[in-house]
Amino acid sequence: MTRGPMQVFGHQTRQIVTPRPRAGRASLVALAIGGWIAVAPAGVQTSARQAQPAPARSTAPQSQAVLDKYCITCHNQRLRTAGLALDTLDLARPANAEVWEKVIAKLRAGSMPPPGRPRPDAATYHAVASELENTIDRAWSANPNPGRISAVHRLNRTEYNNAIRDLFALDIDVKPLLPGDETADGSFDNFADSLSIATAHLERYMSIARQVTRLATGLPPTRPTIETYEIPLHVIQDDRQSEDLPLGSRGGMAIHHDFPVDGEYLIKVRLQRQYQDYLKGMGWPQQLDVRLDARLLNRFTVGGGARGRPAATSYAGDGEPNFAGDPEWEKYMQVDGDAGLEIRVQVSAGPHLVGVSFVRELWEPEGLPQPLQRGRVITDDNVYMNHASVGSVQIGGPYKNAGPAKDTPGRRSIFVCQPRLAAEERACATKILSRVARLAYRRPVVNRDVQTLVEFFDTGRRDGGSFDAGIQFALERMLVDPDFLLRVHRDPPSTRQAASAPASSRLSDIEIASRIASYELAFRMQSAGPELLDFSKETPSTLEMYGINDEVTRPFAANCLLARRLAERGVRFIQLYSGGGPLSTQWDAHDDINANHESMSARVDKPIAAMLHDLKERGLLDSTLVVWASEFGRTPMSQGGKGRDHNPYGYTMWMAGGGVKGGQAFGTTDEFGLNAVTDRVSVHDFHATILHLLGLDHEKLTYPHNSRDERLTDVSGQVIKQILA
Repeated sequence: MTRGPMQVFGHQTRQIVTPRPRAGRASLVALAIGGWIAVAPAGVQTSARQAQPAPARSTAPQSQAVLDKYCITCHNQRLRTAGLALDTLDLARPANAEVWEKVIAKLRAGSMPPPGRPRPDAATYHAVASELENTIDRAWSANPNPGRISAVHRLNRTEYNNAIRDLFALDIDVKPLLPGDETADGSFDNFADSLSIATAHLERYMSIARQVTRLATGLPPTRPTIETYEIPLHVIQDDRQSEDLPLGSRGGMAIHHDFPVDGEYLIKVRLQRQYQDYLKGMGWPQQLDVRLDARLLNRFTVGGGARGRPAATSYAGDGEPNFAGDPEWEKYMQVDGDAGLEIRVQVSAGPHLVGVSFVRELWEPEGLPQPLQRGRVITDDNVYMNHASVGSVQIGGPYKNAGPAKDTPGRRSIFVCQPRLAAEERACATKILSRVARLAYRRPVVNRDVQTLVEFFDTGRRDGGSFDAGIQFALERMLVDPDFLLRVHRDPPSTRQAASAPASSRLSDIEIASRIASYELAFRMQSAGPELLDFSKETPSTLEMYGINDEVTRPFAANCLLARRLAERGVRFIQLYSGGGPLSTQWDAHDDINANHESMSARVDKPIAAMLHDLKERGLLDSTLVVWASEFGRTPMSQGGKGRDHNPYGYTMWMAGGGVKGGQAFGTTDEFGLNAVTDRVSVHDFHATILHLLGLDHEKLTYPHNSRDERLTDVSGQVIKQILA
């Protein structure tokens, strides 16, 4: 990493991280400056209820006269200036509302007619704009058309999972149980037009509805089940893996598991194997703990029990020299080494934390350091004298249960009442089902909805023999209802019917409230845009420094200047990207590195230098971390002539401001510029350093994934202290 003159290698990405000062020290905020920043140009006026249509009346002649005098001389069928012909539009019946909205915007801004042409006074501008607004508003009220979106939107897997979580307070993942969602051109999976419903969906919805509702209501499963939690093979387990695991632990995983009822459960651990099914790290004894809610259930000893001659350390498959050890060693390494790592335990219903981890032992071998003996890759190597690792944890049961659960988060979210007498059950069931249906259907429920659910309650009560069984069956029916699985946007009555009853096409109060919430969010985003994007208050010297007036540098200069303005307004993370668009504007040096990099550097060097200088002059650079990063470097050897190929083994990044020591280069490559050889920095080291400069400890910043708390730096990464100021 360097600071100073910019070096360009590969497809370049520039990223800025900006801090916000706090008492005592400067904390860092991040800015991501992206080459694509879109801001909608106008806000939306909304009201809680649509007004009734006012009697239609013709537009006063003033508007037509003003348009004839100042506008239609250019915007007519013959000239069609800017593609607009106003002489063909009828002011009395403004069917082209979009066109008139644009005309109104120009009048309100006073931007038309253009400078140098005859223009009305300010009062006339205001009067004509107001008159046009009233005209198109009356036309809308007489024939409202709120627009529409796709008629049917099936909940995708994430939406379905979140709905289950919110309805029943269940922190479970049902996404793997559902068929995959279609995507729009390989991108997002939440476009309604792309989400179909197949027979497989219906079958899985019915199956999941039963599983989920039995778990939520606390009914025992129909038979014991086994849930498997796996750790990917490439994850190295040499350190503490989760904040939920004990201090002094190593490897393993912490599992948040919902136990359906009070009963006996099995917890079984399988150790990690490499690709050829050999257990890893079994050359010496290690202690493995199994815990429930931090309470130690059992401590096993694994490893160190193999007898006979082992296979070669670099074992990588049948057929290689010395590929197999003695039979007793082979049996231990493939079968017996993790046999019996299981325990049966009584667990109460509800969410519990199951922890499996090794006792961490800190030691170093005596004598001179020896070369590390490993196979080809970590997934092939049995790392015989290294650490054993957890491969998976299975939780099975219940094998003996005490009947339905009594107090779990799911039951508390559902059973808002409990009948004391049989005569009270139907009323209580109606209260429970009405409340949950209101949330599940995302609308007020009607008598028909509740009556259907109560009928299923009666059936479940009769067949299951308990009030809880009746509620479960009704909830199961609810989760397969189209009103839960689909968002249906119904069209208003036909055009002929709407003409005789205009109110029939109006939005409901719920639809209006939903649109208002969306519009208000959009307006809050839009209202911040005009002032931010207005460069007119910047001094000419600032615009010249960035290169705004130069056709070559203008695109990236505008982004750099916008980045500085965003930083001034407290935006925490901004990303600037250079290299998109047609091939001529990409950092693609496969054909001719000199021509490509000379052209691309000319576009960005001046704006970047100006941004750094501007941040420093305004006192922002000390609290702003600027990170210049790249996908790859370029090889020193040619690629079919003048080009250069990707080089991931040694390339340059630089950082400035925000706690970085300037004026130094850290690390070097070999004499060819191909491989980093001294002070090598990994991606995890780079990320750990950025997080440190942001005031974050990369070892404590975690996120839940696959029942583990994972770090952005995985299980490695060191802060590069030599570059810190």
